[in-house]
Amino acid sequence: MAFTWRYENTSGAEVEPVVAVEGERTNHSTQGDAETWIGENWPTLLAAEVDQVTLLEDGEVIYGPMSLHDGLD
Repeated sequence: MAFTWRYENTSGAEVEPVVAVEGERTNHSTQGDAETWIGENWPTLLAAEVDQVTLLEDGEVIYGPMSLHDGLD
């Protein structure tokens, strides 16, 4: 199993962060590891013009999209 994040703009189109974010292409071995990583890195992704993320397991959607802007409230 590999858990990865898909990075999207507000319309849902897949995007790449405009600056490199350490670990952005990591295949996490557990959902918890992936969620911990996004919890630590969402501000950097938002600054890199990523608006929302979707969690995938082996290419299949687990949940999302999840807005990164919600963390600003």
